[in-house]
Amino acid sequence: MFMKNTKNLYRLVIKYGQKCLLLATMGILLLALISCGDNKGGGYGSASGESFEWKMVTTWPKDFPGLGTGANNLAEVIEKMSGGRLTVKVYGAGELVGAFESFDAVSRGTAEMGHGAAYYWKGKAPAAQFFAAVPFGLTAQEMNGWIYHGGGLELWERVYNDFNLVPLAAGNTGVQMGGWFTKEIKSIADLKGLKMRIPGLGGEVLNRLGGEQISLPGGEIFAALELGTIDATEWVGPYNDLAFGFYKAAKFYYYPGWHEPGTTLETFVNKEALAALPEDLQSIVRIAAQAANMDMLADFTARNNQALNTLINEHNVQLRRFPNDVLKEFARVTEEILKEESLRDELSKEIYDSFITFRKQADTWHEISELAYLNARKNNLK
Repeated sequence: MFMKNTKNLYRLVIKYGQKCLLLATMGILLLALISCGDNKGGGYGSASGESFEWKMVTTWPKDFPGLGTGANNLAEVIEKMSGGRLTVKVYGAGELVGAFESFDAVSRGTAEMGHGAAYYWKGKAPAAQFFAAVPFGLTAQEMNGWIYHGGGLELWERVYNDFNLVPLAAGNTGVQMGGWFTKEIKSIADLKGLKMRIPGLGGEVLNRLGGEQISLPGGEIFAALELGTIDATEWVGPYNDLAFGFYKAAKFYYYPGWHEPGTTLETFVNKEALAALPEDLQSIVRIAAQAANMDMLADFTARNNQALNTLINEHNVQLRRFPNDVLKEFARVTEEILKEESLRDELSKEIYDSFITFRKQADTWHEISELAYLNARKNNLK
């Protein structure tokens, strides 16, 4: 799929020469497309003067750092790459439709694009959760490997096909935090009766262990935590959590983010709207999503530690690690749930098998690459 989406880029390499070749071989697709486009300002591959105006509905509060701005950046890149031939107006949650109504809105054509996370649609397509975050699943790097080169995207497209949608990875938060709690979690017993805002398969794990999964869009979480409607919440990580001010309502901040180790965000596009675009604009939408996917992960990686220092040093947040026995129970129940999910239907089984196979391969390689290097760096540098 990656090679298919970049055929036009290599045509530009032939047309515009060495500069574009250098950018392309470096993998900087967005810069190559912009730098090697038509000098007359028509944008990449501008074969037609026809213009299009799209709407993007999101699950995020308007202009919210990281997530909301990620949707904005995607829209801006599409407009720039197309030379203004395709403009996308972004609507925050509640502006055009509610946060959890965006999937249906794009499916029926009320808007041409949406921006969210696939686990929000588990009630419509349970298998979609594999393409957002799986507890003890794939990291951001591994998710990208599976989606772009491991068959994940093709499976994702099959899930969304029944909804008249085309899914594209459009962001990643990296490993998230375990969440905010109003009381300490010292054992599994402390999860009994705990009401926690937590989406997707992680919420199913909590339910099995005696807690209660609560589904809330981002804009409603703080009030629920402050009023005591929920006892705990996860959101993303320090960068986003600081902006939401969760530290004002809960002081215990837990890690690791066992439930979301590499959360992939998505843009989902109305299939008919995408097909109505000229071929070059279709390619721009796809490649812009890839660029947004890379950029958001870089953004979170750059900002999380600084925000964590602010939370601890300025707001007296108590950083805590989940006890080992709690993590073991999370993992045990996760395996049970994933196997159950694989039995829903033939496609779910195919997705499960693909995901687990890729995870095993990634474990084998990262044992002697990423993990070995990080341990070496930690243990040998002062």
